[in-house]
Amino acid sequence: MALVLGSLLLLGLCGNSFSGGQPSSTDAPKAWNYELPATNYETQDSHTAGPIGILFELVHIFLYVVQPRDFPEDTLRKVIQKARESNIDYDKPENLILGLKIVYYEAGIILCSVLGLLFIILMPLVGYFFCMCRCCNKCGGEMHQRQKENGPFLRKCFAISLLVICIIISIGIFCGFVANHQVRTRIKRSRKLADSNFKDLRTFLNETPEQIKYILAQYNTTKDKAFSDLNSINSVLGGGILDRLRPNIIPVLDEIKSMATAIKETKEALENMNSTLKSLHQQSTQLSSSLTSVKTSLRASLNDPLCSVRPSSETCNSIRLSLSQLNSNPELRQLPPVDAELDKVNNVLRTDLDGLVQQGYQSLNDVPDRVQSQTKTVVAGIKRVLNSIGSDINNVTQRLPIQDILSEFSVYVNNTESCIHRNLPTLEEYDSYWWLGGLVICSLLTLIVIFYYLGLLCGVCGYDRHATPTTRGCVSNMGGVFLMVGVGLSFLFCWILMIIVVLTFVFGANVEKLICEPYTSKELFRVLDTPYLLNEDWEYYLSGKLFNESKMKLTFEQVYSDCKKNRGTYGTLHLQNSFNISECLNINEHTTSISSELESLKVNLNIFLLGAAGRKNLQDFAACGIDRMNYDTYLAQTGKSPAGVNLLSFAYDLEAKANSLPPGNLRNSLKRDAQTIKTIHQQRVLPIEQSLSTLYQSVKILQRTGNGLLERVNRILASLDFAQNFITNNISSVIIEETKKYGKTIIGYFEHYLQWIEFSISEKVASCKPVATALDTAVDVFLCSYIIDPLNLFWFGIGKATVFLLPALIFAVKLAKYYRRMDSEDVYDDVETIPMKNMENGNNGYHKDHLYGIHNPVMTSPSQH
Repeated sequence: MALVLGSLLLLGLCGNSFSGGQPSSTDAPKAWNYELPATNYETQDSHTAGPIGILFELVHIFLYVVQPRDFPEDTLRKVIQKARESNIDYDKPENLILGLKIVYYEAGIILCSVLGLLFIILMPLVGYFFCMCRCCNKCGGEMHQRQKENGPFLRKCFAISLLVICIIISIGIFCGFVANHQVRTRIKRSRKLADSNFKDLRTFLNETPEQIKYILAQYNTTKDKAFSDLNSINSVLGGGILDRLRPNIIPVLDEIKSMATAIKETKEALENMNSTLKSLHQQSTQLSSSLTSVKTSLRASLNDPLCSVRPSSETCNSIRLSLSQLNSNPELRQLPPVDAELDKVNNVLRTDLDGLVQQGYQSLNDVPDRVQSQTKTVVAGIKRVLNSIGSDINNVTQRLPIQDILSEFSVYVNNTESCIHRNLPTLEEYDSYWWLGGLVICSLLTLIVIFYYLGLLCGVCGYDRHATPTTRGCVSNMGGVFLMVGVGLSFLFCWILMIIVVLTFVFGANVEKLICEPYTSKELFRVLDTPYLLNEDWEYYLSGKLFNESKMKLTFEQVYSDCKKNRGTYGTLHLQNSFNISECLNINEHTTSISSELESLKVNLNIFLLGAAGRKNLQDFAACGIDRMNYDTYLAQTGKSPAGVNLLSFAYDLEAKANSLPPGNLRNSLKRDAQTIKTIHQQRVLPIEQSLSTLYQSVKILQRTGNGLLERVNRILASLDFAQNFITNNISSVIIEETKKYGKTIIGYFEHYLQWIEFSISEKVASCKPVATALDTAVDVFLCSYIIDPLNLFWFGIGKATVFLLPALIFAVKLAKYYRRMDSEDVYDDVETIPMKNMENGNNGYHKDHLYGIHNPVMTSPSQH
């Protein structure tokens, strides 16, 4: 029933389908992280026997020894082909050869069966004749024991051998009990196992529509992403165009902006220089006038009569000689003005070069907004196309044959489930009969071996080596009786047990070797997939049975393997020939309309760089002549003192000389002049020095600004020409390239999505793993693990126990003679012939007093010993 269930489940899923080609590739496209929701199934993929599996492996090893040959695929194919024939001529050579191949393959099983049949036939006969002989006081039936010197040794050997054999028999009985219990336990699990499989199948049926809904729902995710890019066309497309323009335009604008800043700095430097020069001319004139006045005052003071008297005359002469140093620097009044250069720079600045640069920046930054404003109509058209694609995808999923397949399969599942639940009580009833019969068989063997154990126990414990055979104790005698009862039961039942062992062995071994093992290795599938095997008109039976198209290569092995890998029904059954999802979801067909809309996208961009006014502005600045100014003339003056001498030092020296003169008008007059010189230094020289410092800074700025000015302007103009040529010649190609890139991005979302749909429908949707699991449950778990493995363990244990009953009864018969109380015993009249030790202990270990006074026949013939 379970095997039928598995076949119905596998065939039911395939029902009402059409032929197909090779399965789609199982490599998922590199798309977004789309992933169908995982489906959790209750039934485990594999079955573990647990610790009892060791016993099953022992049985498998024994079967391999009995039947070591490989699975006979060719022989089985020929047998199936012959089975289709109505009249088979067994005399044909090929039929004889086929029969010999079957016999050759089954040689081990046949040999074991023949041995079992011999056991079944001979054991009742041997038991019958043995019983008759015992009744005639033969075969050990005479209650008289011959005394032997090695009697104690034989007794011990027989007892040990029987004990070892009983242990072996007990192990076999244990295997039988375990196997019997396993069958009952596992059959009880069958209902739960079947319910688990049907629950998984219903989960499979219910999840498939949800998976299709999920696939459709992902279109909204894709569409939202595309709509987001369409709504953000200013940043996506406009930003892409802007990124392409920036490297060619921004550096030029930056250089022009730097030049505009340099022009402003030049103007400020020229203005500062011009005002400084005017200030220096005025300050130098004032310094010259002040020094002339102080010189006149000093000369007047030196006309004092005291200067004609020594030593004052020397001091006055020294002062008179130093007056020539009190002069201003006349070159400060001769520095050339910069009015002409300043006028030229002011003319350059009449054009707002910095404003023109900012206008260029602004025109570049306005590219995204202009792109968005010029593409509104195209974006709306693309959105309409995307919405229509969603409707097309929905129509495709509605036309998928998977839904019809699942509906038909649901009927099979319901019918099969009803059949299983209807027949499970009968199966459980038969299992109870089997369990009860197995229990009786194991109990019968247990009873026999218990008699042997009791016989050994009573015989060993009750045996008295001082007792004669006729005087043995009750316990010892009971041990011998138990052994003989075990022997009688062995003869009575062992052949019946062997019948059961042979029948179960032939059935279980063949099912294991011809179904279970080849099912696991998939060799059984290869036999079933043989062309024209199951039906002479169909090349491939499965495709012919399901699709009425036997040429399509749809095999049991391929379907089972694909379902085992959790592959989708569409790819497993090769449904692409009946409903080609690739053609229905033709990416080019769906994206052509998007491409046509994008091709109509036109963007006009006007990038302002500088213009003719700006170019003339730069050229005028280069021609203003600041790079040709004689800066050394100005720098040379900034390093000189405004006066011919350091006035402060001169004033201190004058004071020192005045202090060396006698007090009087001369001394006071000179001190006043020295103070006047200090005031001139403070009020005239220091401002001039400050102006010279300002002049120095302005000259340095002009040097830096005018250094290589013409080359810089020419380089800027060249870069400007290059940028302008790039805009003129390449901006349209840049727009086209970025538009294609943008369109490829939009289309790429749907390409990935459609590829994912195709992959999911082919490989993931309605993944038929529960069907493969159900078939594994029916064959591998239920048939092989729940029935055949325990059945094989049962005949293995019972058979071993039954076979060892034969040596056990032999040793039991031999050993019972040493434990049972005899009716007569050997008596020796010639005492001298008996060694002294034997006279004292007896030949069999009893006292010599027991040798006399007993009315027993005397047997002294050597042959009777």
